[in-house]
Amino acid sequence: MARLFFAVWPEAAAARELARLSQSLAELAGGKPVPAEKIHMTLAFLGSVGEEEAGSAVLAAARLRAAKIAMAVEEVGSFRRARVGWAAPSRPVPALMDLQSRLEGALRDRGFDLDARPYAPHATLVRKIARPIARSAIEAIEWRSEAFTLVVSTGGRYEVLERWGLD
Repeated sequence: MARLFFAVWPEAAAARELARLSQSLAELAGGKPVPAEKIHMTLAFLGSVGEEEAGSAVLAAARLRAAKIAMAVEEVGSFRRARVGWAAPSRPVPALMDLQSRLEGALRDRGFDLDARPYAPHATLVRKIARPIARSAIEAIEWRSEAFTLVVSTGGRYEVLERWGLD
């Protein structure tokens, strides 16, 4: 069984800026900063799935067509229960919301049981924080994604299994 999720990744320059921000947030709130190569926005978390389910997820994603994503990440905050600090756009990003909604629908049509909470796009920047991070504005970091991916998480490592380009 593999732990799988779908995600979008920032371009390298944005990932470096977000990694610098993660260091600053870790100094502020305690915790472990997320390195640049791991910074992403999850679209759908599948959890532990078998080979057949993984194949079904690939088929669901392969049929999707969606626009490239361009957004400004311009606020930070934290989730107390999860003890993570995050960065996010301050308002909905139509291309991101459309991709996530269509992917979720395709996965549900194939029988996947996904999180029922409304989608809250964010990039986790700090894990195991000791103190909460007040929601606040930051200087905008431009994030562009030209693809979305299916990723396996094993022992803290991420490996992209499949990649689909965005139009």
